[in-house]
Amino acid sequence: MSLFNPADIGFALRQQLVRLGTGARLFVRLLLSLGAWKRPGLIRDQVFFLGNYSLSIIAVSGLFVGFVLGLQGYYILKSFGSAETVGLMVALSLLRELGPVVTGLLFAGRAGTSLTAEIGLMKAGEQLDAMEMMAVNPVSRILAPRFWGGIIAMPVLALIFSAVGIIGGWLVAVPLIGLDAGAFWGQMQAGVDIWDDIANGVIKSVVFGVAVTFIALLEGYTARPTPEGVSRATTRTVVVASLTVLGLDFLLTAMMFGA
Repeated sequence: MSLFNPADIGFALRQQLVRLGTGARLFVRLLLSLGAWKRPGLIRDQVFFLGNYSLSIIAVSGLFVGFVLGLQGYYILKSFGSAETVGLMVALSLLRELGPVVTGLLFAGRAGTSLTAEIGLMKAGEQLDAMEMMAVNPVSRILAPRFWGGIIAMPVLALIFSAVGIIGGWLVAVPLIGLDAGAFWGQMQAGVDIWDDIANGVIKSVVFGVAVTFIALLEGYTARPTPEGVSRATTRTVVVASLTVLGLDFLLTAMMFGA
């Protein structure tokens, strides 16, 4: 393909338009797939698969992020004579930004790749085509439970990340450095708002869950039914989902906290 050949440019543009249309159709079908809730066992299994298997990396990452925030926050705030507010800084940093964003990135790398590989291998093995031959809609039976399971699991994982991170910040600030525990928790309770901070963080994590899960399913559903096609789709899932999370984070932050 040449960058200066009009035919190649037109072909690439048509391919992207076809991909965009396929993605839009699939997204609408997933949003309208409320029939998946008639079989809650399928969604429950996907919540367990996506959430439970990602819990360890989420918890460990949150703990170490809390360690770093507590340590760096203390050194920075100490120079301004406000070391007692390190608890508030750790809580707001995690609830507003780091909790949803880092969880979204880890979710894309752990659960997103597994979804893409699973759907891609089912397509390579002609299992999806076999379901269509048996008059079973693969979108409703296979994709929709994974879509709703990812949307449910993502906010829960983000809240766990933030909670463990706050505990990690406390472990560094109070037992290690020696700050007053009452000041640590008191500043946090006085400065964190349930709607402006916690609710906005949950909304962010829900949006990230929709984006990451949909991208993973789309890449797997449209992957070429070959080992190379599945591997390329898995790589695209991580790249596209990570960039989407970062871009959506900027937009959501501007809308939520820009006023």
